Amino acid sequence: MDPRTRVLLEAPIAPTLLRLALPNMLVMLAQAAAGLVETYFIGKLGTDALAGVALVFPVVMLMQMMSAGAMGGGIASSIARALGAGRRADANALALHALVIALGLGAVFTIGMLGGGRWLYQAMGGNGRALEAALTYSNWVFAGAVLVWLFNSLGAVLRGTGNMAFPAAVTCVGVVILVPASPALIFGWGPFPALGIAGGAVALLSYYAVGCLVLGAYLWSGRSALHPSLRAVRLRWPLFRDILRVGAVAALVTVTTNLTIIIGTALVGEFGPAAIAGYGTGARLEYLLVPLVFGLGAPLVAIVGTSIGAEQRERALRTAWIGAAMAFIVTEAIGLCAAAFPMAWLSLFDSDPQMLEAGATYLRTVGPFYGMFGLALSLYFASQGAGRLLWPLLGAVARLAIAALAGWLALRSTGELSYVFLAQSLGLVAAGLINFAAVAGGAWFGSLTWPSSTAAALQKGSST
Repeated sequence: MDPRTRVLLEAPIAPTLLRLALPNMLVMLAQAAAGLVETYFIGKLGTDALAGVALVFPVVMLMQMMSAGAMGGGIASSIARALGAGRRADANALALHALVIALGLGAVFTIGMLGGGRWLYQAMGGNGRALEAALTYSNWVFAGAVLVWLFNSLGAVLRGTGNMAFPAAVTCVGVVILVPASPALIFGWGPFPALGIAGGAVALLSYYAVGCLVLGAYLWSGRSALHPSLRAVRLRWPLFRDILRVGAVAALVTVTTNLTIIIGTALVGEFGPAAIAGYGTGARLEYLLVPLVFGLGAPLVAIVGTSIGAEQRERALRTAWIGAAMAFIVTEAIGLCAAAFPMAWLSLFDSDPQMLEAGATYLRTVGPFYGMFGLALSLYFASQGAGRLLWPLLGAVARLAIAALAGWLALRSTGELSYVFLAQSLGLVAAGLINFAAVAGGAWFGSLTWPSSTAAALQKGSST
């Protein structure tokens, strides 16, 4: 057994989670910092440019979350379960199948957004110069969607083996280069041309291209726990299915999560571009929680998946609850701080009074419920490792339905922005409670029979 696999199965859970999560959290915070730097400098181009990026941002995050968290989780889960069960040849083959999936889905994003971007951003309330800024940024980013998918899939392959450090190192080094490159290309510093809002997108794609080369070189260098061979592997449907049965359902969870923000943007769009910019800037803090929890979620997928593969069900459940508690505490603390001091965040990006008012209303209303978001997201990652995602999907659908329908009704009946955001808060609570009830009720090892005890669920799973 590979030493990393043995650690996932035998080491103390909480210290192992923290040790594996720290490099991931560092890398996710580094990526988030790069995005914030880009947003800061784009904000210097004016409120229309900031509103344009706010229109595109949910779709970019959809691609990021789908490639890294959803399908990436399916990749990491399938490889972890294969290694836990001692199926090393399948684990090697799964790495190549993952890259084929990445190429296909990257092409889908490119074709879809280049062809349908204008319609989508108009439906979200974009018009005039804000719409043109959105299209400029969007077309550049999604022209290189395949690079984003390959980068995140290669990282997921390595994380599935328990190697969190190398993907983290690649990302951090890349971000150090990306942070000055982005404003240099936006404003034309030194020898670089002034590309305006497109400059941030060009810098981002350059980062992903170099990262793909480095991660690919490491995977085939012989230093990884996997040794995939292009010659020895035939593409097989059972291996695609092993990734997709988790990744595809997880992708639906990601779609519903981002649709919630997209529909929220459309509802806020009735109040004008400044309100869109304020909501988009406030919601960006919620998106920052995704990479933060993903830092914890990646080792959750690896430990739970490896434990399930090795039939250590009690260890898998204990890991899920420890990770959920950590995620809840961190995200709730961030949400409470944002609700108490919204201007400390919003004023970093713009000074428009309408933008600040809309963003502050969002943070004061939704921020106190960020802990439920962290709870739902961490149990979603743990459920990826277990290969059981029906209830996280239902939780995400419930969140979308409540935020969209209640938000629309509130807007039509009151015309108040705060009630739209209250509907989003109720959606977060619903998603968190559904995921909690599902795992506690034994959904990983059979049908949900709430309030079944964990011990009964384990016994039932063992007997079947």
